[in-house]
Amino acid sequence: MAAGDDVAGLVAQAREGRPRAVARLISLVESESPRLREVSAALSPHVGHAHVVGLTGSPGVGKSTTTAALVSALRQRGQRVGVLAVDPTSPFSGGALLGDRIRMSDHATDAGVYIRSMASRGHLGGLSWATPQALRVLDAAGCDVILLETVGVGQSEVEIAGLADTTLVLLAPGMGDGVQAAKAGILEIGDVFVVNKADRDGAASTRRELRSVLGMAQRPEGAWRPPIVMTVASTGEGLDVLVEHVDAHREHLGAGELQRRRHDRIRREIRAITLETVRRRVGDLSGHAGLDDLAAQVLAGSTDPFAAADQLLEQL
Repeated sequence: MAAGDDVAGLVAQAREGRPRAVARLISLVESESPRLREVSAALSPHVGHAHVVGLTGSPGVGKSTTTAALVSALRQRGQRVGVLAVDPTSPFSGGALLGDRIRMSDHATDAGVYIRSMASRGHLGGLSWATPQALRVLDAAGCDVILLETVGVGQSEVEIAGLADTTLVLLAPGMGDGVQAAKAGILEIGDVFVVNKADRDGAASTRRELRSVLGMAQRPEGAWRPPIVMTVASTGEGLDVLVEHVDAHREHLGAGELQRRRHDRIRREIRAITLETVRRRVGDLSGHAGLDDLAAQVLAGSTDPFAAADQLLEQL
């Protein structure tokens, strides 16, 4: 960020819907700029309005096509939409490898849509460490709905439930997704299940298998019962029904449950920031003056490694 740039000014421009300001703020977040704390503080008064919808599922089920189709459906209702598509990391540039902005080119010129590809940067949960702050940028920029699409990495897909208000789990016929869903714990995090590519053989069988497994789940009285939606995202078939179920889930959450989910989300984020800060400080301990002394004491038997670690933490 150039010395003359003003974080407050960028946030003000982002709230006016200026895409360059949104892009620069997300870039500051992704690069872990020294001004990241300033950005976070400036965003905080303006967040908490957007409905965050997560899309997850194994590679090949049509997440990006479904995301693009959802953008079209939401824009028809006049809603402003943000898209964060977390892609695999390029081994050469460290950037997003697949580039969903290219795959969603139909929306590239729509001023009511902001699309950003983010690299997972090796994060095993399929999401970037910077994702929560990037969501805040889009929320503050006035997005009504933010679609968060994961990279899709098998059993780590469940992490998206910690960031989304509503989680869509996509499956496709002929990919063994019913069995995989049970293994990965996806049944526990899905608010709406989508059998995409429903025009293919085996779609009805996938739905029956999924319905059978969901039927065995024990849910408290009055709890949300995840629906199963059949879609062909490439043609838009079933998207109107999917949007209706997303709306119904948002209404079911109400103010109380939605606040609880968001409270838990922020707790996890604060914890992650704290742990990352400690990790970085510990990473700088190789030249710490007291480390050699403590190692010598453990070697001499005058203390133990746990007690030594406690002493070292007190010196951080």
